[in-house]
Amino acid sequence: MIDLDFVQKLIRTVDESSIDTVEIERGGTRIRLSKTPEASSAPVAVPQAAAPMSGPGNPPSASHQIAAEDAGLAAEGAQASEETSADLLEVTSPMVGTFYRAPSPGADAFTEVGARVSEGDTLCIIEAMKLMNELESEVAGTVREICVENGEPVEYGQVLFRVEPS
Repeated sequence: MIDLDFVQKLIRTVDESSIDTVEIERGGTRIRLSKTPEASSAPVAVPQAAAPMSGPGNPPSASHQIAAEDAGLAAEGAQASEETSADLLEVTSPMVGTFYRAPSPGADAFTEVGARVSEGDTLCIIEAMKLMNELESEVAGTVREICVENGEPVEYGQVLFRVEPS
């Protein structure tokens, strides 16, 4: 069995290097990490929610700017939105896995939009390789946005929450 710390370090190492693909086999378990998705014979539909979010350090793409113009948003409104999001801290996924808002089906969610969280409070669970990993808040504040739906797959570094620090 491969331990989670090893996998996380491996992901970071591949992410920071010029390596495109790495495959490792240990104890009967095989891990393949690739920056480039494999070619598929069938077309893949990408939901709009999976598009990268704009924010500090991640400017809006041209398609986001065109969509904003098509929706009739004024330039001032877009600037005010960017200023507001600049005050929010983004909580990102530390691993690839499945996002869960509650500890079990039917249970109350760990947090909601508008809820106050303290440092160390559990925000969600990310299931990776059949392991349930609790993601704890590193800052005290108010949850302003939950960027992922319950049960959705998440990528390493994907924004999960936006928190307004207190």
